[in-house]
Amino acid sequence: MLLPILIMALLYAKEGIYWNSARTMLASDAFPQLANFYASYHDVLLGKESFFYTWSGALGGNYWALSAYYINSLFTFLVALVEKAQIPDIMYLITLLKFGAAGGSFWIFSHQTTKLSRWLNTTFSVSYALMSFSVAYSPMMMWLDALIYLPLIILGIHRIQEKRKPLLLFISYLLLFLSNFYMAFMIGVFSFLYFMGRLYTDRKEFGGTVPMYLITSFLAGGASMITILPTVLDLRNNGEALTELTQFWTPDTGAWDVVVKSMVGVYDTAKFEAAPFLYVGILPLLLACLYFFSKGISKRRKWLSGGMLLLLVLSIYIYPLNLFWHGFHAPNMLLFRFSFLYSFFLLILAQRGMEQLEEQKVDTLLNVAIGLVLVFLAAFLLADPKRYDYLTRENVFSTFFFLVVYFLLLMGMIKDVGGLRWRSLFVFLLLFGGLVEAGVNTEAMLQGVKKDWNYPLRNVYSDSYEELETLVGQAEEEGSGFFRMANLDWMSINESFNFGYSGISQFSSIRNRRALSYLNQMGFRSEGTNLTIEYQNNTLFMDSLFGIKYNLAKEDPLKFGFEKVGEQGEYSLYENQYALPLGMMTDEGIYEEGVAENQTALIQYLSQQSDTYVRFTEPKIKASENVQIEEEGDFVYYSAEQPDKEMTIDWTVSAPAHSQVYLSLYAEDIAMMTSAKATVTVNGISRTYEMKKVNQYYNLGYTEEAESIDVSVTFQGASVIRLLKPDVLLLDTQVFKNSVEAIQTRGVEFMVEKGQAQATIDLDESGVLVTTIPFDSGWKAELDGEEIPITAFKEALISVSIPEGSHMLVLRYQPEGFKVGAVLFGGCLLVFSGYLVYLKKRDRKGRISDEESI
Repeated sequence: MLLPILIMALLYAKEGIYWNSARTMLASDAFPQLANFYASYHDVLLGKESFFYTWSGALGGNYWALSAYYINSLFTFLVALVEKAQIPDIMYLITLLKFGAAGGSFWIFSHQTTKLSRWLNTTFSVSYALMSFSVAYSPMMMWLDALIYLPLIILGIHRIQEKRKPLLLFISYLLLFLSNFYMAFMIGVFSFLYFMGRLYTDRKEFGGTVPMYLITSFLAGGASMITILPTVLDLRNNGEALTELTQFWTPDTGAWDVVVKSMVGVYDTAKFEAAPFLYVGILPLLLACLYFFSKGISKRRKWLSGGMLLLLVLSIYIYPLNLFWHGFHAPNMLLFRFSFLYSFFLLILAQRGMEQLEEQKVDTLLNVAIGLVLVFLAAFLLADPKRYDYLTRENVFSTFFFLVVYFLLLMGMIKDVGGLRWRSLFVFLLLFGGLVEAGVNTEAMLQGVKKDWNYPLRNVYSDSYEELETLVGQAEEEGSGFFRMANLDWMSINESFNFGYSGISQFSSIRNRRALSYLNQMGFRSEGTNLTIEYQNNTLFMDSLFGIKYNLAKEDPLKFGFEKVGEQGEYSLYENQYALPLGMMTDEGIYEEGVAENQTALIQYLSQQSDTYVRFTEPKIKASENVQIEEEGDFVYYSAEQPDKEMTIDWTVSAPAHSQVYLSLYAEDIAMMTSAKATVTVNGISRTYEMKKVNQYYNLGYTEEAESIDVSVTFQGASVIRLLKPDVLLLDTQVFKNSVEAIQTRGVEFMVEKGQAQATIDLDESGVLVTTIPFDSGWKAELDGEEIPITAFKEALISVSIPEGSHMLVLRYQPEGFKVGAVLFGGCLLVFSGYLVYLKKRDRKGRISDEESI
């Protein structure tokens, strides 16, 4: 357990990463997602937030389901021991502990199921903990728990089949299912196949254990429904779709992927078009191959083992199998997430091969080693150099070096050179070689992660932490009722979770897709599978309708109605005078088809005003630099004259009085904008945007009097940009103000506490209350103590019908399926406890009968 921690700690330190270091291990999604979710869990554990619901991202959502994927772990409770500003440090510690626990669990499995020495067990446990999969995907900390429980689950199967003891399997299954439902599915399928494979090898001995295995598995699965059932219902109800099967072969795979990714230190990418991470060590690979030539292992067992390996390899190349392991939901980067199962099973075969080592002949070992050399050499010489440009001579030489070293040591053990004393030396040298090899490969994986994602500096997380925390605290003290907030210069997209404010932006695999689709329709950017929603691209309409009462910004946001109310360091707090409350009264007509399909239509209906809010004009080009402009129908191409330099265009916009001005730069083909950025400068204030995230409206400020606005736009990251001909949207702030004030008279303020929202409503006539709370089947509404139905406005937001008179409305949230899951949890634990008592009594009676017969 300590060796993987030590190796990881030393190699992290080599990268400048340690407790309180200037650089953090928050690569990939660890920074935008996990760091913020862990910070929010810190508040949950301290009782500040709800376990069930969060208001922090995407208007609000199911926190129980989000935790089931990102947070649930026995290690996550450690976040309560530190301040949120120290989240990068506690994540570093948790990562090391998880690597150590994975190695420790495999050592226990190996010790209990093999006759190998503790040092050989240690060699294999380090190989397991530091396999390429675990290190390359280490930023996804929530997946590492699966590697901890996998060996214990397989050990639990052994204990059922060999000792008729189900407790370990039950506990391991339950902890796995509760920690991460996604990885639990993969391990659940694999472990079932493993059980059936062992059953088939000895049906007479193991046949009677089928009922015990099924009872234990179903009861563990039933108990885990407290987490899994609400999560599955959330995914189903909120629009999560399965990936369609459109092809047989997995795209972007190569014939040599398995061979190349089994070599030492081979890292291609964890992004798109990656090959699976399969490496688990050259010694395990050599011994696993030797397994199939061992005479002491039955042919049936070899065929079954080979079949399991073949299934896992075919799952790489056959797309339906690949999708099956991923729950029929194609991964977005970080591909082949089941590949750790191949590495684990290869280690099991290596252990069995090691047990048979003394019975092997040197010729057999030599032939296997030569065979591996030829396969690796063929891959290096014959593989497409364009596809495998990441395979280097150093990778091949390192692989051959360790292969030769292990061959010589194993040959010495087979021939029993020098007797027991020398054998102990060979075992120690195997351990030493395994540690060195694991270190070499781990360093290569960390370098690959660094190249792919970079390990960000701490100051990206912490430099403005106290400033933002102070301003958020000020807003909470001064704000009355419920409000939302947005940071124009955010630390990361999910930072609202970290600072505990209610926000719009979110990046998460667990999200309310129906609500996000409507928000995208209304102007906030959330396309495709709605993995992200961006606050950018919105207008004053959206700020008001969705209760954005405060903006945090380093520069003036240049928005009508936003007044500066606080300042801390680089940041200032701006209050929106026209933010609407969480609820707004209207009538039944709001449900009619074609009503409220866009921003202006919704605000018109709610305000019952039909004035014209917006009009359009064209910007005029004053000057340009390093850009060639070509028009093609409704589109315009901006091409860099010198591709390695940025393009700049200066426009002037004639804006009438009382206008909020937006420049429209719309790209029909967003794929062309993947790396494009636009720096927009107005009145000396510059902001840089990723164009694919904004994709249309760029705020140019507002005018009290008619004036010409000079705007400079600098394009970076793309040598050619194709846009719909730019125009300018002019929002009449006077009409906007009148409409919002009309809606405010019918607004309903809510008091929000954790997963509950409460409002007092006094109506002269019945109406419909439309809220900006995302619709979710977990919400229940009570009017004056009696439950009333909830209607999904646009299938996205909560609305309820309210009769005339004075009423108390209470909205309460509990994830759908939680009560059933809780009953199953308690019931299955109780039943399993009874089952253990029954087994104990049965065994006692069996022993008494045996004694009496004697």
